[in-house]
Amino acid sequence: TSAEAGRFRGYADAGVNRLSMGIQALNDDDLRRLGRLHSVAEAERAFGIARDTFERVSFDLIYARQGQTLAEWRAELTRALHMAVDHFSLYQLTIEDGTAFGARHAAGKLRGLPSEDLSADMYLITQDICEAAGLPAYEVSNHARPGMESRHNLIYWRYGDYAGIGPGAHGRLTLNGIKTATDTPKAPLRWLEMVETHRSGEVLAEPVPTQDQALEYLMFGLRLREGIDTGRYARLAGQALDADAIHEMADLGLLDPSPGQLRATREGRAVLDAILRRLFP
Repeated sequence: TSAEAGRFRGYADAGVNRLSMGIQALNDDDLRRLGRLHSVAEAERAFGIARDTFERVSFDLIYARQGQTLAEWRAELTRALHMAVDHFSLYQLTIEDGTAFGARHAAGKLRGLPSEDLSADMYLITQDICEAAGLPAYEVSNHARPGMESRHNLIYWRYGDYAGIGPGAHGRLTLNGIKTATDTPKAPLRWLEMVETHRSGEVLAEPVPTQDQALEYLMFGLRLREGIDTGRYARLAGQALDADAIHEMADLGLLDPSPGQLRATREGRAVLDAILRRLFP
């Protein structure tokens, strides 16, 4: 719409050079199930405006949805690739405790979710289709043409410093040589009140223990196709990773070790939780 075009131009004039949109599904029925208020047509129009306004654009989709078949996801992904310019994100639907979907699932009201095997097949065909289209995964859920990876996202996965700004935002900052966790209140009005009164919305700023840093670095870094620097991990943890555990999972085709580096394979990135439990018991 003209309102969206004006708003997007305002963002661009303010210096924003990249926009990511939460399209989430290219199926109106599934958008309603996901609680989204937009239609597919509205999302496609808005994305077209964004594409004409910003240097770099991205969008995200959720798959492994209720009742979704492998063929349906293949068709939806193919359609999405015709929209994608150089980057998009593809997330498997995850049911978490403490969420509306978690409550519905616990009550038996969230039916038609795919089996683990079907979810795994969806993940693998996603990799095949995107790689063939020139947008391989550089992280578990993020795909880009070479050189067009999100620098913002890479800071998280490489365990760099980032500021948490806004209600409910978390940050990791190195202050006086110490990795520090920051947090802000979740309630927007409370956050605004703190900013106006104290010129800061932070409610927490405490050192991150080195063992926690090691786990976070391992957990985030193995999500990346490039993997982790094993020397950096050893410096944080005070010891190297268990060589026997690495060899065991390499034999299973889940890890790909090389001098100074450890990366998860495509199959390994699909079962990272199990790998982390073995590497960091």
